[in-house]
Amino acid sequence: MDSIEEKLLELLKKREQAKLGGGQKRIDKQHEKGKFTARERIDLLLDDGSFEEFDMFVTHRCKEFGLERLSYPSDGVVTGYGTIDGRLVYVFSQDFTVFGGSLSETFAKKICKVMDMAAKNGAPLIGLNDSGGARIQEGVLSLAGYADIFLRNVMLSGVVPQISGVFGPCAGGAVYSPAITDFVIMSKNTSYMFVTGPKVVKTVTNEDVTTEELGGAMVHNQVSGVSHFAVDDEKEGISLIRKLISYLPQNNLEDPPMVACNDPSERLEDSLNYIIPDSPSKPYDMKDIIHGVVDNGEFLEVQRLFSPNIIVGFARFNGRSAGIVANQPNYLAGVLDISASRKAARFVRFCDAFNIPIVTFVDVPGFLPGTAQEFGAIISHGAKLLYAYAEATVPKITIITRKAYGGAYDVMSSKHLRGDFNYAWPTAEIAVMGPRGAIEIIYGSEAKAAENPDEFIKQRETEYRNKFANPYVAAQYGFIDDVIEPRNSRFRIIRALESLSTKRDTNPPKKHGNIPL
Repeated sequence: MDSIEEKLLELLKKREQAKLGGGQKRIDKQHEKGKFTARERIDLLLDDGSFEEFDMFVTHRCKEFGLERLSYPSDGVVTGYGTIDGRLVYVFSQDFTVFGGSLSETFAKKICKVMDMAAKNGAPLIGLNDSGGARIQEGVLSLAGYADIFLRNVMLSGVVPQISGVFGPCAGGAVYSPAITDFVIMSKNTSYMFVTGPKVVKTVTNEDVTTEELGGAMVHNQVSGVSHFAVDDEKEGISLIRKLISYLPQNNLEDPPMVACNDPSERLEDSLNYIIPDSPSKPYDMKDIIHGVVDNGEFLEVQRLFSPNIIVGFARFNGRSAGIVANQPNYLAGVLDISASRKAARFVRFCDAFNIPIVTFVDVPGFLPGTAQEFGAIISHGAKLLYAYAEATVPKITIITRKAYGGAYDVMSSKHLRGDFNYAWPTAEIAVMGPRGAIEIIYGSEAKAAENPDEFIKQRETEYRNKFANPYVAAQYGFIDDVIEPRNSRFRIIRALESLSTKRDTNPPKKHGNIPL
C-alpha cells in the first residue's frame, strides 16, 4: 500500500501534468502567435492567489477515431472561480493547446457546471474563448454540449452579467454563446468569429475572403456590431474585463458597487456654457460634455467603433455607476439610424436588467431618411430603442442639449416614456422638425405665391425658430422639469440620482413583452 507521501507526490504530479495542457511544444506555439495559454489568462484576470479550479482531472470519454489512446487532464477547458477586486466571479478559459480547444461532451459539462454555480451564487460569468469549434470525433454529443451552454446563456441573461473574451478562433455554432452574453471583447489579429469559414463561403457563394476580412476583430467592432470592444492584445483585453466588472453589480438583485469619489459633486464645468455652437448646423463633440460631467472625466465607452452617431458606455456620478446614452452631433449630425437604434436599445436593456441608472444626452435631428433605412426596417429597429426606454424601470435622467426633433425626441428617454428627470439647456430646440422643413410644409403654397419666396420663407423660419427653438414651450407643459445652466449639469445629475436611489417602478405582470426584433 502506498504511503501518504507517495499519494501526495502522485497528486502533485497529476496537477503538474494538467497544468501543461497539451504540452510544452503547443504552449510555445501559442506564445509564438502572441497568445496566452488558458491558465495564464486566468492568472491575469483574477486577483493573485484567488483562483479555485474545478474538474482538473476530467478527461473525454470518446472511443472513436483513435481518441481513446489520446487524452489530457482538464480536456481543453479550465474552469473555476476567483475574485476581481475582492468580488466573486466564475470563469472558464478554453485551452487551444488541447485538441485545438475543441468542445467535447465533458468540456461542455465543465462549462455548464460553472454556469450553474454562477446562477446559484449570483456572481458574474466570464468566458475566455479560444477554440476550433466542435470536436468532430464526438459528433452529436459535441453539438448537444453547445446547446446545453446556449440554454444556460439564455437563462442567465439578465440574471448575472456575462462577459466573453474572444482571444482566438470562435467559429460555427460556438459563436452563439458569446453573441448571447452581455459584452464581447476581441483582440486584433488573433481572434475571429464567423458562422461559416472562408472555404465554405468560397464554395457556396464564390466569394474570396480572408479569415480577418470575414470575422476579424475590426469587422465585428466596426461593421456588424457583434463585438463591443477591440483591443490590441490579450493583456489589454483582460484588463478591460476587470475594469468593466467594476461598474456592474454581482447580479440582478443587487445594485452596482459604490466607489469613493474625490471629484466634488458641486463642481461647475464652465466650458459647458459655451460648448454649443451659435449655428444650429455646426457640430460639436458630445464626449466633451460627458467627460466634463462624470467623475474624474472617466468614461468607459462601449461599441466605440460601431455606429458612432450614438455613444453608449459607463461612468460614475459621485461614485455611483450609471449608463450613458448620447447622440453624437459630430457624426451624421447625431441622427438615429438602424445601427444606432440597435446599439442603444441593447445597452439600455442591459442597464435596466442590472439596476444601473441611465443618463441620456439628447441632440438628435431625427431618424435617417432614405430607401436603405426604410427597406432595412428602420421602423422596427427604431421601435426597439423606444421599447427599451419605455420598458426600463431604473432611474432615467435626460438632458436635451440642443436639437430634439420629431419622433426622435419621443424615443430618446422623453418624459412620455417615464423619464424621471428631464432637463434642458437654454440652447435646446424641441419641435416636430427643423424650422426650414416645417415652414415649407406649413406655408408651401403661400411661399410660391409670394413676390420673393426665399425672403418669405426666411421670415417665417425666423418666427418659427423664435417660437420653437427653445425649451420653454415643452417646459410649459411639464415635459421638461427644468431648464438648467449647462455648467450645473453634473450637480443636477448627481442630486437627481441620489433622490432616485429608492425608486420603485413596475411593469404589468406578464411572461415577457414582444420587442420588435
